[in-house]
Amino acid sequence: MEILSPGAINKSSVFTSVFNSSCRFDEEFKYILLPVSYSLVFVFGFVLNATSLWMFVKMRPWNPSTVFMFHLALSDFLYVLSLPTLIYYYANRSHWPFGVAACKIVRFLFYANLYCSILFLTCISVHRYLGICHPIKALTLVKSRHAHMVCAMVWVVVAVCLVPNLIFVTTSRRDNDTLCHDTTSQSAFNEYVDYSSVVMVLLFGIPFLVIVVCYCLMARALCRPRVGLSATRQSSASRKKSIKLIIVVLVVFAVSFVPFHITRTLYYTSRVLDLNCEFLNIVNFTYKITRPLASVNSCIDPVLYFLAGDHYRSRMISLLTGKRQATTSQTPLNNNHGLALVYKNSAPSGELERQTIEER
Repeated sequence: MEILSPGAINKSSVFTSVFNSSCRFDEEFKYILLPVSYSLVFVFGFVLNATSLWMFVKMRPWNPSTVFMFHLALSDFLYVLSLPTLIYYYANRSHWPFGVAACKIVRFLFYANLYCSILFLTCISVHRYLGICHPIKALTLVKSRHAHMVCAMVWVVVAVCLVPNLIFVTTSRRDNDTLCHDTTSQSAFNEYVDYSSVVMVLLFGIPFLVIVVCYCLMARALCRPRVGLSATRQSSASRKKSIKLIIVVLVVFAVSFVPFHITRTLYYTSRVLDLNCEFLNIVNFTYKITRPLASVNSCIDPVLYFLAGDHYRSRMISLLTGKRQATTSQTPLNNNHGLALVYKNSAPSGELERQTIEER
């Protein structure tokens, strides 16, 4: 957020006043970095997520995993639609001509996409954990209608949590320019930091902890030898899908979510503590760099659909090749449509009973 001191303001570096001390922030880099990065995210995010939404619509009826992925794609698509205004804003050197309401909506969509993405990835991870570690319960208890209900709850929770953000976000004047702040005014900054800290714990900290726990339990289950399974069957499509899911979600967090929340926390804390100007410049620079990284998840998420969703992958391949993919419903032992093989000992004979469970 740029807080301006009267006078001595030019277009190459912004003179900012941070509480009781004055500090010159050299932010020339953002007028190149942000328009270019947001333009790339818009182009790739629009194409990939529009294609994903179209593919999901064609894939009905949906299983629970598809429901979560559809809502994740919808969240990403709504966000990329707001990027042209930010591209114009930073390309025009922080001049916002679209009004206060549009400023609030654009900033709202950024955080709505950020936290909806985190929560939907959490839902996908928990559901895959249930499919791997508790397959019988996943089959009998988790249905598509339950996934729709959970997704509706995610949208409502995120919207309610971000209502104060609509109040905090505002615009201000700088000479002949109008600034669209991504936080709030200087007078309300301390209250904004308290609010954003609570939201970060609820919508980032707790879900991230849940994902880590689920993946640790999944990794233990996937590495444990299963009685009655040959080495070949242990490398089944189900296990490969789960490993791919773990890798993609961890990449999204490592690239987009974790760096952004760390640098934002440092930036907010540094301003509240009124630290020295040199350190503030470093923190401000790193924070501004991670903002576009937080948007990159809109381009990475479609990779998750392709790697972890067999129906999606087969439809996409058929679309690209122009050929219909042969269905494998008549060969359940070899199909690649999310079938996990669950073996259990039946007492007292020790005979192995096999049951195919669809990973939903």
